[in-house]
Amino acid sequence: MAIYSCPKCGMSVGTMTCGKCGKELVHDTLQLDNGASVDIAKCPDGHGKIKSPQCCGEDMSCSV
Repeated sequence: MAIYSCPKCGMSVGTMTCGKCGKELVHDTLQLDNGASVDIAKCPDGHGKIKSPQCCGEDMSCSV
């Protein structure tokens, strides 16, 4: 299970599921054209992806 946590306050987010199939979203990294990378959570069946959650005005990190 991918767990996203806030480096500032310690808040964490656990299981997130796809609204279409109900499967747990998995952690991945998206490479941008400018060379930067962005943490994302995506459906294992290809139904879509979302940017990682935010807390305290910053992206939460994932240890996976």
